[in-house]
Amino acid sequence: MIFKLLPPGQPSTHVSKGFNLTSPAVEMALFRGFYSVLILQVALSLAMVHAQGDQSGFISIDCGISEGSNYTDKKSGLNYVSDTGFTDSGINGEILSRYKSNTLDLQLNTLRSFPQNTRNCYTLRPEQGKGKRYLIRARFTYGNYDLKVQPPQFDLYLGSDHWSRVGFNVSWAMDYEIIHLTSSDYIYVCLVNIGLGNPFISALELRLLDSTMYADDLRSLTSSTRTNFGTSETVRYADDIYDRIWYPIAATGSKSVQTSSPISLGSSTKEKVPSKVMSTANIPKNPTDDLFYSWRATDKTQEYLMYIYFAEIEALETNQTREFDIYLNGDYWDGPISPLDHTTSTYFTKFYNSTSYEVTIRRTNNSILPPMYNAIELYNPISLQQRQTEDQDATAMWSTKSTYELKRNWQGDPCVPNYIWDGVNCSNSDPDNLRIISMNLSSSGLSGEIAPGLANLTMIRSLDLSYNNLTGSVPKFLASLDFLRILNLTGNNFTRPLPAELLEKAKNGQLSLRSAPHLFFCSDQGKTGACPKGSCKKNKKNKVVIVVIATLVALFVLLTILIVLWIAKRRRIQDPSIVPDQRIVPSKQCFTYSEVLEITKNFSDVIGKGGFGTVFSGLIGNTQAAVKMLSESSAQGYKEFQAEVHLLMSVHHKNITSLVGYCDEGKHKGIIYEYMANGNLGMHLFDGSTHILSWKKRLQIGYDAAQGLEYMHHGCKPPIVHRDVKCTNILLNENLQAKLADFGLSRAFTTEGDTHVSTVIAGTPGYLDPEYFTTNRLTEKSDVYSFGVVLMELITGRPAISADIYIINWVKSMVEKGSVEDIIDPRLHGDFETNTAWKVVELAMACVDSSSVERPTMNDVVMDLKDCLKAEKGATPNNLNQNMSLSFESMRIPNLR
Repeated sequence: MIFKLLPPGQPSTHVSKGFNLTSPAVEMALFRGFYSVLILQVALSLAMVHAQGDQSGFISIDCGISEGSNYTDKKSGLNYVSDTGFTDSGINGEILSRYKSNTLDLQLNTLRSFPQNTRNCYTLRPEQGKGKRYLIRARFTYGNYDLKVQPPQFDLYLGSDHWSRVGFNVSWAMDYEIIHLTSSDYIYVCLVNIGLGNPFISALELRLLDSTMYADDLRSLTSSTRTNFGTSETVRYADDIYDRIWYPIAATGSKSVQTSSPISLGSSTKEKVPSKVMSTANIPKNPTDDLFYSWRATDKTQEYLMYIYFAEIEALETNQTREFDIYLNGDYWDGPISPLDHTTSTYFTKFYNSTSYEVTIRRTNNSILPPMYNAIELYNPISLQQRQTEDQDATAMWSTKSTYELKRNWQGDPCVPNYIWDGVNCSNSDPDNLRIISMNLSSSGLSGEIAPGLANLTMIRSLDLSYNNLTGSVPKFLASLDFLRILNLTGNNFTRPLPAELLEKAKNGQLSLRSAPHLFFCSDQGKTGACPKGSCKKNKKNKVVIVVIATLVALFVLLTILIVLWIAKRRRIQDPSIVPDQRIVPSKQCFTYSEVLEITKNFSDVIGKGGFGTVFSGLIGNTQAAVKMLSESSAQGYKEFQAEVHLLMSVHHKNITSLVGYCDEGKHKGIIYEYMANGNLGMHLFDGSTHILSWKKRLQIGYDAAQGLEYMHHGCKPPIVHRDVKCTNILLNENLQAKLADFGLSRAFTTEGDTHVSTVIAGTPGYLDPEYFTTNRLTEKSDVYSFGVVLMELITGRPAISADIYIINWVKSMVEKGSVEDIIDPRLHGDFETNTAWKVVELAMACVDSSSVERPTMNDVVMDLKDCLKAEKGATPNNLNQNMSLSFESMRIPNLR
């Protein structure tokens, strides 16, 4: 009998292994670690306190715990600190409680998300510095923390180099790991928003490795898998002093062997594999069988480095031998091999040029005992440019930021291409030696003395510190900056005089020096000789000129403001998409903030979160309600709040959520809706949902939502475009009746005959009409496109975007294969009518046509879904005409079969 062992997470890609938090059987086999620890210089001392003793060279960050927190993990014995001080941005969050109970590590329960900025970074400065080899791991657990049931995708960078694309589903934890030889004292791990949801991170860790480990290649190594055979236990620190995580793997047809005796390291093993890992192994149950290890690559060019570890851990009789050969994809690689008694041997190789690989361990004819293996590691080498700012310049910048407590978006490397710090310019003449050549900190609220760290900017040419509240004396080191040509100190409160060295450079024309006249000790002090040419002579005349210029500038600014206000007013009058900036007319639906507090019992029961703010459960009399309060930090503002209230006050339909009331009191803005007991549609479709919607119920939900959109498009005067149709904006009541919600982005065609509105792009990645995105022309067909994506989610049970798969592309590829059974949600186990299923697939495909002209109207969509419901055996929805005749030829969509 022959059996195969598959690496964790197959058939997923090599860099993104995961485990299903809802499945204890899978979680043991499919979880990988990534520890990437980044430290700001100001937080270095705190981090090192928790990296002493047997954890020297470790930095462990639990992202999302409160500022200043630290703890020792009871399971691993590792010391963790808060990520405050390692990054300047982000918001703390927690995964939902139902996912917490199944997480393997405490650090996965909290996270930090980044709704602002395209690029957000953690910064690490390990005590051991550059020229060392570090293991960096980052860990991500979505756990539906934002209640959107829509995991994001984003890019992971190491400094300026792309490391990996991060993607996963609701209930999986994903780990990304890299072994990296540093060329700088600073290590930056950055999360970059690519428009597919807000990046987040759960934990970040760094481990110093021995310099001889994994040193066969100078490239960085991304971990594909690290597997321990013959056990069900995960091994990490302190059994592995480098805190590598060795995951077990289950295999049918095999049996485990183990020993209680220690395993020593052989001369060929530089990787220092722990004794606990090597003390277990797998052998086939049938001694004549082979052992296999198989995996798939993303493409043929993907290179692999493989380490296989063997040790004989059974006590052999004198006449017993264990000998085997190793084959890779059927080709002989090495052997014969006889594992050393209780001593580790390493076998290493590099290879590529295939999309699938299989390692075979086969006993030789001379062997009495079957083959065995103890552990295996797979890595993918990547070449990183490591373009970073010169360390002394980076140190100067971090010191300056810390000294003045600057709140600018200064994150990651100061000179990284495309993300250079605001106010900073860098030289790019030498790509391997980025230097800061100018810095503008004018009007930045700086106080105190000039930061001494600026002395390290030895290549700087221009420094602007004007119009701050700097005090004390101007330091002499500024004169020793050989390349400094422009220095602006105007508008500060320095004590006199300027250093003679600075004045001399200005006098000789080596420096353009700008400062308050009194700092030069000019003619009014009888020391005109100390003034550089033109600095303060004829001071009275200069003052008159300054007053005249200031007056003219003030008049110009005032005139400009008046013109801008006039233009804005005209645009507001002419643009029908802009909601007038006026308070909502008071009505019986208006609630005071104190009434809202009473309704929600002081906001005690959170039932949802979104871009608008937080949604709370409430009670008005004996009627349950949902109260959505606008957050002060919300991406949406008062304009969207007004738009939604106005729309819901004027629009009434059975498939549109009803407005109960609103609150518009000072900074307190809220909308009160009818309560929808079953939450949003996404909660019932994707992984983690315990309730599987039947095929008939999915059709009914799609039909309900389509009717709501049809009413907005064709029943309202003027027509209204929703602009953000998606699963999380379709709510379900206690009877699973679907209703559209969240109308803050909705727009109306207020002029009769209008076919589109030109407006700023808004919507959700994955649902956004590509034609609208490229032209800014919003039409009703933009909603049709989004609804088509929702239809695909309904019929497949897949989110719009998951991992690297876009649902539209996936459905198209499945249609080409011609089997609808492979498209419909497998959890339905084939319980659907095939003809109807094809019709719905074809309708969804028509809705997402790249050309809006080719898409059906919502009238068409409603009629086609009505036909599909009628066609379902036994389908007699109350709201359908029981006498309606069915004709599949009436479907206004192309036949994709």
